[in-house]
Amino acid sequence: MTSRWLLLIGALAVALVVGVSVGPYALSIPELTHALWAKLSGGQIEPLVDTVLFNIRVPRVLAGALVGGALAIAGATYQSLFRNPLVSPDILGVSAGASLGAVLAIVLQLPVIAIQAFAFAGGVLAVVAVYGLGSALRTRDPVLVLVLAGIAVGALLGAGLSLLKMLADPYNQLPTITYWLLGSLAATTGADLVWMAPIVLAGLVPLLLLRWRINLMSLGDDEARALGIDVRRMRLVIVGAATLVSAATVATTGVVGWVGLIVPHICRNLLGSDFRRLGPATLLVGATFLVIVDTLARTIAAIEIPLGVLTAFCGAPFFVWALAAGRRGWS
Repeated sequence: MTSRWLLLIGALAVALVVGVSVGPYALSIPELTHALWAKLSGGQIEPLVDTVLFNIRVPRVLAGALVGGALAIAGATYQSLFRNPLVSPDILGVSAGASLGAVLAIVLQLPVIAIQAFAFAGGVLAVVAVYGLGSALRTRDPVLVLVLAGIAVGALLGAGLSLLKMLADPYNQLPTITYWLLGSLAATTGADLVWMAPIVLAGLVPLLLLRWRINLMSLGDDEARALGIDVRRMRLVIVGAATLVSAATVATTGVVGWVGLIVPHICRNLLGSDFRRLGPATLLVGATFLVIVDTLARTIAAIEIPLGVLTAFCGAPFFVWALAAGRRGWS
């Protein structure tokens, strides 16, 4: 088991190094080492290396690792909580709400910081609406009602998004909207990390501290209640934490799909379904996965490919495989 953890940590370290090295302006390991040492010791750094490495690539790679890990653990959390291996972080309308908020800000011609704020607020408010609707419609299966409420609210938000796209300027605003909806780390800066990282960490801490309770919640409401869990309160805390990390990442990068679906399955095959191991593993693998995908997005073609396109190329075949595996029973 220890060797598997070392392998996951080593894979992330390699992905980070490759991510900051590869690009139109390639950097060798000695150059990276020298630049890092000079930065820490206050020495001289070549201006071009300083700009490429510390102003562009390091913030982008760190953001990719943070976003990938956050989306992956959010997906694993939702899959365990809703006892459904095909659930992803946007099941409760986070992506739809964030998309509507961002597109509204773009149509109103607001600055970038306002677009991110509108996206974050839209994602959070969407889940609040879903959870409120699910709580109002009390039935014997609150999990199913919550999922169905998420589908309904997501459809409504999607209709609003389509309307805004129709009203947007087709020459100036619509291309920006389309690019944002496909997801990208191209515009990520150190300032984005400064505001995103604390919010993501605030959501990750409860998810990691409550790992064994998430295990109990995955048994079902009756079983968890019999074991002393306040099911409604615990579900609210878990959903709130997962929503926080999802909304913060979507507000920064746009909609990056499939990460929260693919990575939990990979980790479940490696380490099993125990969330005490699954949660930390999804953080590492999700971070590695998105750093690799983002590196490919900016290097495999003359122009940068949006993240959502590459993750969909990876996720769609995997989804078909997951459906086929579901007929034989989930592990």
